[in-house]
Formats: sequence, C-alpha cells, structure tokens
Amino acid sequence: MSSDVRFTDFKSDKQPTWCPGCGDFGTMNGMMKALAETGNNPDNTFLVAGIGCSGKIGTYMHAYALHGVHGRALPVGIGAKLANPNLEVMVAGGDGDGFSIGAGHFVHAVRRNVDMTYVVMDNRIYGLTKGQASPTSREDFETSTTPDGPMQAPVNPHALALAAGGTFIAQSFSSDAMRHVEIIKEAIEHPGFAFVNCYSPCVTFNDVDTYDYFRDSLVDLKETDHDPTDKDAAKDVIFDTEKEYQGVIYKNEASVPFEDRWGISEDMSKIESKPPEGAMDLVREFY
Repeated sequence: MSSDVRFTDFKSDKQPTWCPGCGDFGTMNGMMKALAETGNNPDNTFLVAGIGCSGKIGTYMHAYALHGVHGRALPVGIGAKLANPNLEVMVAGGDGDGFSIGAGHFVHAVRRNVDMTYVVMDNRIYGLTKGQASPTSREDFETSTTPDGPMQAPVNPHALALAAGGTFIAQSFSSDAMRHVEIIKEAIEHPGFAFVNCYSPCVTFNDVDTYDYFRDSLVDLKETDHDPTDKDAAKDVIFDTEKEYQGVIYKNEASVPFEDRWGISEDMSKIESKPPEGAMDLVREFY
C-alpha cells in the first residue's frame, strides 16, 4: 500500500450529476479521505455500488468499480473479496437499495462477516425516482404516492445488523465531515463486515430529514459514556426512538472475518491462459 496517497487520487474525471447540496457529496468525500488515510490506493480498492442516486458513486470515484444490480451489490462485493482477499472492498448504496430489495442480502452479509465495509447513503426517500417513501421513511412522511404517509414503521437497519450477529455497527452524518471520516476509517480497519449507515440528506425531495434537522438532533456517542463493546448498551441506542445518534454503536473486538475462519488467503482472481487439465471433459459431460 502506498503511504503518500491523497484523497483526490480517488476522484475520477467524471463530474457528479447529483443535485447541488446533495448529501452524497459529503458521504463520498469522506469515503475517499478514509480510504487514503488508511493507506489504501485506487489500485487495491474495489467499489461496488447499488442502484439509485447513490449508485453513481462508482463512476465518480477512481478505483476498480462495478455498478451492481438493484439490491445485489453486497454479494458482488463478497465475491470479489473472497476471490482476492488482498483487495480493500467497499460497497455503497442507498436505503432503498440496501433495506428493501437488498434486505435479504444485507442480513446474510452481516452474519457472514467478510472483511469489507458497507456504507448506506440514507436519505430516507427514493430520490432517483423523484420522491417515494423508502424503507427508512417516517411512518407519517407524506409523498405524492403516500399522501397520508407510508403508515408502517420504518426499518431499523441497526437492529437488523445486531440481530444478525453484526460485528461493527455505526452511523455517521455526511455534513459532519471530520466525524464521518473517523467513523469510516474505523470501519475500514475493523476485521470483519463493517456497516455504516450515513445520513445523507436529499435536498430535492425530503424537506423533513434535512441538514438542519440532523444538526439539531444528532447526539454524538463519542461525547457520551457509551461503550461500543457493550452489546446491551448498543441495544439501548438502537431502540431509542427519541434520539438520533452518530458514532460507533457496536463493535465486537473478537471479530474474526469469514475468510480467516475458512483459511482463504490466496488471490484466486488470476486466470491461467489455458483451462485446467480435464476441464473440457467436464464440460462435455453436460453438453
């Protein structure tokens, strides 16, 4: 890994088309800084993005990247990491991508505990399709398709992660740049699956969960006596419906990544120029 990489090395030459003021700018900048400050570089980084406004991040960052199928970014990231454990793998997507169509993959990625980082750019709305309620929208959040609100409780992604055996569960805010970078760095350095839900306000379609709302509401766990290694304390934070938090909610310091438990250390991504001996006989059996 290079030690003189700057975060701008992770910027691509493509200009973002996100709306001016979109929270995704801050989320992405923090991810790039965290990658650079943890000694990574674009040549050893693989970024998988889901579908949605957030899914464009793979185009705007300079690294190996793949724009995955809706809700299926995590399995791709897991496959890449297991094929080449030397890669720094980061998966990014939105709350709709991750907690609706991708909810099943999310739970199983958490319990598998492959050493990678998953950043959800949570704006509590479907922005790309112009403003429908998402899995994390408030129960009374009014949109054109839900004029009385979705009338169902929002998904609690941290509760899902904790119940699935998560070893690193955190939350950040894209506008609190320094804390966002700190949290993402800690996630990258965690040995196992690190989940960071990042509040990333949509300035176009969500006039409730705004920058001002989060600035006024967020409690930074770093400024409290919260112990992130205490699972019971993590439960108290996760199920507290009266406050919004940022910081590391829970981490298991005894975490052992999936690939270490299975002895996966070899780079299997290199393909020989000739097929393995007997490969064609195997193909003919099924022809």
